[in-house]
Amino acid sequence: MELLYQLSKKDRKLVVGLMSGTSVDGMDAVLVDIEGSGISTKIRQIDFITEPFPAGFKEFVLKNSAVGASDVADIARLNFSISFFYVDAIKHLCDHAGFALSDIDLIGSHGQTIHHLPEAIDFFGRKVAATLQIGDPSVIAKLTGVTTVGDFRTGDVALGGQGAPLVPYFDYLMFRSKKSTRALLNIGGIANITYLPKDCSQGEVSGFDTGPGNMLIDQMMKRYFGSDYDQDGAVAMSGNVVGDMMDTLMQDEFVLRNPPKSTGRERYGSGFVSNFCKQFEKENPRNVVATVTEFTCASVHSNYINFLKSRGEITELFVSGGGANNKYIMDSLRRLFKSATVERAENIGISSDAKEAVCFAVLANETISGNSTSLPQVTGASKATILGKICLP
Repeated sequence: MELLYQLSKKDRKLVVGLMSGTSVDGMDAVLVDIEGSGISTKIRQIDFITEPFPAGFKEFVLKNSAVGASDVADIARLNFSISFFYVDAIKHLCDHAGFALSDIDLIGSHGQTIHHLPEAIDFFGRKVAATLQIGDPSVIAKLTGVTTVGDFRTGDVALGGQGAPLVPYFDYLMFRSKKSTRALLNIGGIANITYLPKDCSQGEVSGFDTGPGNMLIDQMMKRYFGSDYDQDGAVAMSGNVVGDMMDTLMQDEFVLRNPPKSTGRERYGSGFVSNFCKQFEKENPRNVVATVTEFTCASVHSNYINFLKSRGEITELFVSGGGANNKYIMDSLRRLFKSATVERAENIGISSDAKEAVCFAVLANETISGNSTSLPQVTGASKATILGKICLP
């Protein structure tokens, strides 16, 4: 415990942040110099890498994320094996950055979401919500010799929250502005937005998942073109948005639902895609990709209009995640958000690709510092709480 005490008192730390998202495209690993904690936090990104998973691993994870297809023995092994991959990524990051593993003070790991069930149901006489992230942080800690914080969602779900999104607290620390009302939009597999009113307090921050990010696009690309994603949005730009398809998508219950809300592959996975494609089976595949890409953008804008705009129009929208690399998405957002400048997250000093990994480095530092990082108004939890499990080496 002396190690933990000394770490908590250290004003400056070298922290690794790890993120692998719902798309299971690979592992993002970032090395960050973090000074202070809370609203005095200062960060400097030192290095960032993305490591691929082994061939076939993505498909195996997705299979074990699906009801009726998963196997408890496979999930148990995945819980360890993905930690091994994280450890390899950390070592490669240190080599790339020119640091020894022993130089690292702390690791923050989101883990790989296998299943996310934030809506409580009756279960053996109790109302039960649940979430499961694999890639056990204790395995990472033991194999690296570095204190590791992980499993950030569970504590919030235990207190009645959605357990997501977790990024709004980080966005508040790093990107609030005294001069403008901002929104930060991350488009990974799922899209989530953080709303920061001008000169806001922590209690004025809003954020939630808006619907699918790249998830539907990627699945349509795999289904029709045998590709993992639509590079630069080229396929979407070659197609046309189909009105009937768009009307159907925009009636999606989750998009229309009031916050707090979070979602994942449980909603927008293979079942959703199969039903949708069956309904529009004669449509040109390029038009399908164009339409679901437009839906990603339109669902973000619809959520903004319905749930945020009344609190004040945003003048700046900063985009991160894989969607920031999609030209169709960025052009569509600029068309929809006419009153705001729409830019990549680099314009506020952070890599659009590394942002979520940096977030979990900062959240780990907050946990070690004893700071609550959940925002009840965002997740719906009964109170703010310290998030994450601290695993000692």
